[in-house]
Amino acid sequence: QVQLVESGGGLVQPGGSLRLSCVGSGFTFSIALMRWYRQAPGKEREFVASISTTEGDTHYADSVTGRFFISRDRTNNAAFLHMNSLKPEDTALYYCNAYGVRVGNIWGRGTQVTVSS
Repeated sequence: QVQLVESGGGLVQPGGSLRLSCVGSGFTFSIALMRWYRQAPGKEREFVASISTTEGDTHYADSVTGRFFISRDRTNNAAFLHMNSLKPEDTALYYCNAYGVRVGNIWGRGTQVTVSS
């Protein structure tokens, strides 16, 4: 079964930190580009971060640059989004995505991050 399962979301106060996890199974994780997206209520889905198959490149949305960091763990078929200095505007449902020509385009179900005092 091909799937991505996100975890780590929750309610945090502004300025706090969270680490989101994404564990893949059923596909060759090492050849997949890993990406995080988010969607806030009433908003379009927004790109957050990506990390290449070789980890040679990472990219971030301007809104999270310097605060969020993406990583991957090949041994455990996992990707992570380290979120620091969280702001209320970071509140969204965060989705993990795996993409590759031979992998397809795989989405997790999302994990909710709510930043509020």
